[in-house]
Amino acid sequence: MTGSWICEKHTEGYAVKWKIKDILHEEQTRYQKLAVVDTLEWGKALLLDDALQISEKDEFIYHEMISHVGMCTHPCPERVLIIGGGDGGTLREVLKHQQLNAVDLVEIDERVVENSKRFFPAISCGFTDRRLNLHIADGVHFVKETSFRYDVIIVDSSDPLGPATPLFNLEFYQDVYKILKADGLLVVQSESPIFYGEVFRSVYRQINTVFPLTRVFLAPIATYVSGPWSFTMGSKKYNPRELAKKPADLGYLKYYNEGIHRAAFCLPPYIKEMILSVR
Repeated sequence: MTGSWICEKHTEGYAVKWKIKDILHEEQTRYQKLAVVDTLEWGKALLLDDALQISEKDEFIYHEMISHVGMCTHPCPERVLIIGGGDGGTLREVLKHQQLNAVDLVEIDERVVENSKRFFPAISCGFTDRRLNLHIADGVHFVKETSFRYDVIIVDSSDPLGPATPLFNLEFYQDVYKILKADGLLVVQSESPIFYGEVFRSVYRQINTVFPLTRVFLAPIATYVSGPWSFTMGSKKYNPRELAKKPADLGYLKYYNEGIHRAAFCLPPYIKEMILSVR
């Protein structure tokens, strides 16, 4: 409704609200409530179960960081798996790597893909790329059953609620490890260390149990819950802090570069303490 607000409650004592100019679309999909709204400050935004997923104004920060940190750690990522990411933003960024031969994108909710194509063409532009294999399927089942082996796997999931819940447990990370090549690596979004500390610790603990190299990196995502947003990388071989290729070779990027890559792994003491507490 024109002139109304959307309110996103994070805890019993903290909520955020955005003024919206219009509700462009609403529907109940098979899995979740989906809405596209036009906001006053952030442009068009996609909401799932009333939680903001992407906005036109700041989506590039999240999508560049969840994609390029891992893709630039691996020297030659030829086949990539994206689990989630039905809006297409992570796909768009991964496709900037010219050595990529194929990318499988597994999204459980087809309506996320279709609405992103309709309302966010600049974000969903990668869906027409010939290297893409789109699978409308459950990511947990796909990982268990696929015969493919991957250089990089990116889990671009929503919060650990509803259909995304199984993507945050040990068995899933063990299955991911099995379908990575001998030098493969995994990148996941691992929530806010401040507001969702238990989820953050749990993700780190489980990935660290499975992978020989586990590292956390951070980025500020303005429309996500306040403070730093975390990503966790599990690597079989390559040190996540070291770049195997120069980001400048990817063309123009709005946020990620070589300095940002290295700086993102410089963690403040309180987050280091959180990580040490789970080892």
